[in-house]
Formats: sequence, structure tokens, C-alpha cells
Amino acid sequence: MKITFIQTGGTIDKDYPKTTKGWAFEISEPAVHRILEKLNPTFEYEVISLLKKDSLEITTEDRTLMRQKIEQLDASKVIITHGTDTMKETALFLSDIPNKTIILTGAMRPERFSNSDAAINIGVAIGAIQVLDAGVFIAMHGTIIPPNKLERHPSTGQFQST
Repeated sequence: MKITFIQTGGTIDKDYPKTTKGWAFEISEPAVHRILEKLNPTFEYEVISLLKKDSLEITTEDRTLMRQKIEQLDASKVIITHGTDTMKETALFLSDIPNKTIILTGAMRPERFSNSDAAINIGVAIGAIQVLDAGVFIAMHGTIIPPNKLERHPSTGQFQST
């Protein structure tokens, strides 16, 4: 089995690289590299850095680029790291791609933070993608939810099933 990880940006990949002259998070190298290094996986994988954007900046053109990339892949299992603000919109945009299992995931706090949920969300996505049929899903907060059954709790920001 081969899993393709696609980086699009979002909090999961944010870093604080500046040591002087400014406070700014920047989207850095894919966090999934560091997570997989700790996992020491037995499956084959590749990591593609497609976008480095906050999800609020992702456009229809960006989603079309994602779609084209996924459709061109030989791998049928794809995990997309994505910002949480527009994760559902991207999942719905990709939801009619046939013969692929696609999971979008991200984090509420950057993977670089010690209290990040990034590794857990990636782990849930990796486990789920091995047993799910083709379709598009979101892996957040220990759950796997199809985007058409997803809502976000207004005060906690947590993803939950409708």
C-alpha cells in the first residue's frame, strides 16, 4: 500500500522561523515528514508540497490544482494536510473524484507545538485510510466524518458529525 501526502498549508505546517525583527508564523516544510519519522512506517509513501497557504487564502484555482494532482496520481490513497477554516469546502470540492480514498486533516495548533493535535490527527488518518472505501473524509478530533455530514461547533471549533 502506498499513501500520498499532499501539503496545502494551514496551522499544522506553521512554524515561527524568525528569531529577530518580527512576530510571524510562516508555513514551513511539511509537518508530516517529522511525524512519519517518529512513526517509522511500514507502508510506502510520498510527500508532495503543493501549496503553502492559510486555508482562508485557498481559491477555486487552488482546489482545481489539488483535484488535478490527485487525479494524476497512481496512488489511490491520499491524505491532504489542510487548514481547518475551509477544510470542509475543499473536501466537498474533491468529493466526486472516483476510485480514490482521500482524507483531509490538519491541526488546531502547529505540529511544532508540544501540545499540538497534529500527530494524532495524522495517525487517525493513516489508520482510517487503510480500511475505508473510496470517498472523501475529514479526520479531526479522533473522528472520521464525510464532509456532507460535518459541522463545526461554534464555540469549541471542534468538528463533529451532524
